[in-house]
Order: sequence, then C-alpha cells, then structure tokens
Amino acid sequence: MAIKKALITGITGQDGSYLAELLLEKGYEVHGVVRRVALEDPQHRMYRIRHIADRLKLHAASLESYASVFKVVETVRPDECYHLAAQSFVSYSFEDEFSTIETNINGTHYILSAIKQNTPDCRLYFAASSEMFGLTRESPQDEDTVFHPRSPYGISKVAGYHLTLNYREAYDLFACSGILFNHESPRRGYEFVTRKITNFAAQIKLGLADKLPLGNLEAKRDWGFAGDYVEAMWLMLQQDAPRDYVIATGETRTVRDFVKTAFECLDMDWEKHVILDEDLFRPAEVNELRGNCARAHADFGWEPEIRFSELVDMMVKSDLERLKRGA
Repeated sequence: MAIKKALITGITGQDGSYLAELLLEKGYEVHGVVRRVALEDPQHRMYRIRHIADRLKLHAASLESYASVFKVVETVRPDECYHLAAQSFVSYSFEDEFSTIETNINGTHYILSAIKQNTPDCRLYFAASSEMFGLTRESPQDEDTVFHPRSPYGISKVAGYHLTLNYREAYDLFACSGILFNHESPRRGYEFVTRKITNFAAQIKLGLADKLPLGNLEAKRDWGFAGDYVEAMWLMLQQDAPRDYVIATGETRTVRDFVKTAFECLDMDWEKHVILDEDLFRPAEVNELRGNCARAHADFGWEPEIRFSELVDMMVKSDLERLKRGA
C-alpha cells in the first residue's frame, strides 16, 4: 500500500508540531510549509520540530503568495492537507487588523485553489476557531451556533470557514473545518495568556520575577490539550464524508481560575503577584466560550483525555524545568 503524504501549513507552531508527530507515528510522509526565514534560522524558528526535523520534508513558501503555495501543492501532491497557519494571536489582530485579515483569508483561499487545481482528491482540514462565535447568547456552542466574531482574527476565521464550505459545495472537495476551542500545551507561544501565566509563575518561583500583569481575569474559556486536539483533526479526514466539527472539553474556567491553579502548582499565592493592566483588555471582549463536541464524539468517538488541572500542571512544570536549565 502506498505511503500517504500529508502537507501541513503552520508546521512550526504548537498544533503543527504535535500533528507532525502524530502523522509520523501513523506512517505518513510528512511535508511542511515554512517561511524561508525559518529555514535560515532553524534554531529559533523551528525549535518545536527540531527533534523530528530529519524525518520531515520542508518547503519554503509564503501564504501571502499564491504562486509559492501553488508550487508546493503541485510538487507534493498530498493525500491530506492540514491548513493550520494563520496570524492567530487575537490581541495582535486588533493592532494590525489589515495584515491579519489579508493573510488569513487569502492564505486559506490560496490553499483551497491550489488543491482544487492540482490534487482535487486531497482531503483538506481548515483550522477554524471558537473565536468565530464571539458574542454569542448560546452556551455551549455547537456546529449550528450563529457566528458573531469580536476580533479581526475571528472575522478572518469566519471568512475561511465559508471559503472552505464553498469549495466543498461548489467543487466537491473533501474539505472540512475544525472549530477548535482554546487548546494549550508547553509548546504554546509566550504571547498567549496561558503560557504567559505559567512562564511568569515559574519565574516568580525561582526569584526571576515578582509581578504578573494581566487583563480581564473574568473571561471564561474552554481549555483543552493541543495533543488531544490534533488527533481530532486527523480523525475528521478519515470519515466517509466531510463535516465540520466543534472540538472542546465542554468545561469553562476563568482566567482567574487558570492563574490560581498555576500558582497553586508551585505552592504560591497568586494574589500577591498578579496586577491588573487595563492596557491588556481587548477593545471588544468575548466573555465566555464553551463548546459542545457531541457530533465529534458520535461520529468518531473523540473526547479529551487531558483535563484542566493536568494541563496547567503540565505547562507549569515544563516552564519551571526549562528555566532551571537556563533554556
């Protein structure tokens, strides 16, 4: 039987690295799209995949260039494509809304078009987001919940979702969207609030910092483990027909809960170290996101394995050990 080929955009990110590991374990030939600057500076820009780099086939391309995207798809001719790459930091999307919308929407359109032109039998996964729901009055949110995005990032993901749906309906592509709720890990970027919390908690424990500035402590999110969520991505593309799926734990915690749990892992009182910074509040806040993954559970038996307290503990201990090593 021929070896399956998978193409991952965003392979150097948190989700891309976990997904690449999973697909290698399943015997795939794994290809990744990376920026040329990443190939020139692998030590810093590809640290999440350094341990598997010799087993990957990496291709320099920019999602802002249709020609480069087309060339990679034409060269690889993947059986499965996982489009994870995006400008995904919500707060930054307010600061540079034009590039966020342009890069995220056009990049998705380029991937869809290149697959349609070169490998129409390729199965495509689009990384949608719970941020598409935004200011929703329905909780929990599922695949039928109306979108009301509250950020340029959320808006760009709604557009990508509808582009993916359009290519599925108009051109009969096997294209589906995974509406993933917040998912974290020790590989999360430092700009995200969860990693900021665990990193600062570890620094404070070691006497390297004293205060942790945060914004809205009452925002509620549905937090899961990225390693669990990439398995759901793969399972979506193994189904008989393409469908869109919400992937979530079904449980919400506040940012305050996350901080408290992280500091408790290190036997510290969070209230002695956290300070509120109004500059860190979003211009338009999303107060609560909670997902219902009943469809994913019914169709392919997915459910999260790592729960909230385990996730926070994992991240805190990883940051503590990294700082102790001086990494």
